[in-house]
Amino acid sequence: MTDEDKEKGFTIRDKRVFAEGEEEDRSGKPDEKEKPAEARTEHVREQAGTKPEGQEEAPLPEINFSNFIFSLSTSALIQLGEIPDPINNQTSKNLAMAKQTIDILGMLQEKTKGNLTDDEESLIENILYDLRMRFVTARG
Repeated sequence: MTDEDKEKGFTIRDKRVFAEGEEEDRSGKPDEKEKPAEARTEHVREQAGTKPEGQEEAPLPEINFSNFIFSLSTSALIQLGEIPDPINNQTSKNLAMAKQTIDILGMLQEKTKGNLTDDEESLIENILYDLRMRFVTARG
């Protein structure tokens, strides 16, 4: 190997196929996956147009079991047509999706039995009762 060859160096590119017809470039250039999570989230929001210009984002709530249950119950309320969809600010009923979300909450209640605090147990029990009654009313 000459001195000139040592200075040139070389580039390794991994172009393995990871999905049908899809190649992944491993040229060392940072891609979307390597960006910090906040930057990826910001990019997705910009692409989706969900962040109004000049407005600050509200801090996200802590990730815990209770907030997860509240999130699922809010989804069910949107699907039941009880509250407007935050994306288009319109109400519409999708009873099949509402039933599925309520069933997911029921499954979570069953699978977490004995592992919840008294407050968490009470929360999921009360939310499920309320959603089930609203579902029966919405179904007519």
